[in-house]
Amino acid sequence: MLYALVVFLPLAGALGAGLFGRWLGDRAAMLLTATLVSTAAVLSMVVFTLVGIGGETVTVPLFTWIQADGFIAEWSLRVDQLTAVMLVVVTVVSSVVHWYSIGYMHGDKGIPRFFAYLSLFTFAMLALVTSDNFLQMFFGWEGVGVCSYLLIGFWHDRPSANAAAIKAFIVNRVGDFGFALGIVGVFFVFESISFGTVFDDAPSMVGTSLEFLGGHFDTLTVLTVLLFIGAMGKSAQIGLHTWLPDAMEGPTPVSALIHAATMVTAGVFMVARLSPLFEYSDFTLGLVTLVGAATALMAATIGLVQNDIKRVVAYSTCSQLGYMFFACGVSAYSAGIFHLFTHAFFKALLFLGAGSVIHALSGEQDLRRMGGLRKTIPITYVMMWIGSLALAGMPVFAGFFSKDAILESAWAAHTVTGNIAFVAGLVAAVLTAFYSWRLLFLAFHGKPRASHDVMHHAHESPPIMTVPLAVLAFGAIFAGIFGEVVFREEGGEFWGESILVLASHLHHGEMPVWVLVLPTAAGLVGIATAWWFYIYNPALPARLAANLPGLYRFFLNKWYFDELYDAVLVRPARTIGWVLWRVGDGQIIDRLGPNGVAARVVDLARRATRLQTGYVYHYAFVMLIGLVAIATWFLWAVGLQP
Repeated sequence: MLYALVVFLPLAGALGAGLFGRWLGDRAAMLLTATLVSTAAVLSMVVFTLVGIGGETVTVPLFTWIQADGFIAEWSLRVDQLTAVMLVVVTVVSSVVHWYSIGYMHGDKGIPRFFAYLSLFTFAMLALVTSDNFLQMFFGWEGVGVCSYLLIGFWHDRPSANAAAIKAFIVNRVGDFGFALGIVGVFFVFESISFGTVFDDAPSMVGTSLEFLGGHFDTLTVLTVLLFIGAMGKSAQIGLHTWLPDAMEGPTPVSALIHAATMVTAGVFMVARLSPLFEYSDFTLGLVTLVGAATALMAATIGLVQNDIKRVVAYSTCSQLGYMFFACGVSAYSAGIFHLFTHAFFKALLFLGAGSVIHALSGEQDLRRMGGLRKTIPITYVMMWIGSLALAGMPVFAGFFSKDAILESAWAAHTVTGNIAFVAGLVAAVLTAFYSWRLLFLAFHGKPRASHDVMHHAHESPPIMTVPLAVLAFGAIFAGIFGEVVFREEGGEFWGESILVLASHLHHGEMPVWVLVLPTAAGLVGIATAWWFYIYNPALPARLAANLPGLYRFFLNKWYFDELYDAVLVRPARTIGWVLWRVGDGQIIDRLGPNGVAARVVDLARRATRLQTGYVYHYAFVMLIGLVAIATWFLWAVGLQP
């Protein structure tokens, strides 16, 4: 009952607010959903104590979901150490976002609908992380996708929000197609979709081949690559990342919920959950490592020059997801999930802190129109400092422990891909610290650049918004210490059998001092450089951009991914659609096809109606002409006979 309550309490809140929101009213709908999700968060901590600390791994069968022609899919809750960590992350961050949204969304016209979407999203994510088979995971996977579409496009009267929602939905479908193919492949190979059965049989598939796309490839490599494509889409990895910054069109609490601890981390969770498959394919692990390293570096470079405060934090999320993936690629799944755990707190803090800044400036999001806010909104200022210190990996703060664990694991892998990831991670660490402090300096330091009227009305957020920030700040400070003690103590035995790492992939040996020191040094270099650029010599960034216009435009235009996709995919698709519409539909179907035949019949009928004039002498004349025609034909026919 305990485990089911954690999953289904948010669903109850979603149904209550969604179906009865107008009857309940705004305040009751907000309190109902926030209370139920918060209750689920408290219960998830109980589950973490029982399962994570106590080692009580359980599977709770609920009901038979699908039964057809021998195929049976049960809905069961798989609760092990990996699930317990995800339950805490999802429910705690979601509950904080719910309470924060009460203040942020005050006065909005669709409050019950918004809170119903938030709670439904939380339920879908909980269904995903408690799944016991591939089909159940796919249900949660698609559930968070649908809810993200609804939340990103919540303000549907804005064309930009509608476009962003559609973009997120379509790009995710690309990755989900690979995920679906992978699930079909798993069922084809193992004749089961149950995690337990598939994981137990995975070693027997090592060395076997599978016919795919006209060739023969390693079975587990094909399956894991297809599954990883799904993770790339959901977790915004390079190539399928373009939806994530545009998703900032949704309300700020949505950004915090989707991009901090839930939807975008689903891909990382999936790779860790399926480690018993990924461990048997060195090719896929190498691919995961390289994709993660490339994403970490790419997103960090773009974040350097973005001016929208939420987009800076969004690209930071994309970059940190790259860290998590290359950790999984070097078989350091525990380090990847550790970073997922800490990242949830400090990134949600940064998103909600950005929302507090936007709230103070009456909706302004451009960093170039901010400045001088540290005395106006001091609580938000302190919270943003804490989040930025954690993101930059400064000692004591949460990111210090988890990011260092990832970089140490990449170095300890002693592989080519691991070394590439280590270098890329260090460079990304410098860039991350730089753009984090660029955001702080531009928003809170210097002279105010907003209009006098905006600054006159600027104010600190109410307690309903600042208290959730304080809760997240507590996590941003202490989550790393907690994870270092619980997750990494005694060689990572906390994870039990929830994660599989082959003996050949375990990392051994002492770390050199320079490996331990470099990540912190990289963060300090980034912070110092940002101070030099934006406090000591604020004219320097403009001069540097003028001296390197090509590189600046390359980063500012997000590596031209959107332009590339527009030229290669969007425009040709629109052209094909236009041709099918104007030529296929308009010229062929409308003129020559069924519509054309119908039009000709109608035209002939209209011409025939002209004969019905209502005058007797017209009808007599027609009859006379008919008789003359018949007589003429008769005489002509008789005259032809011999």
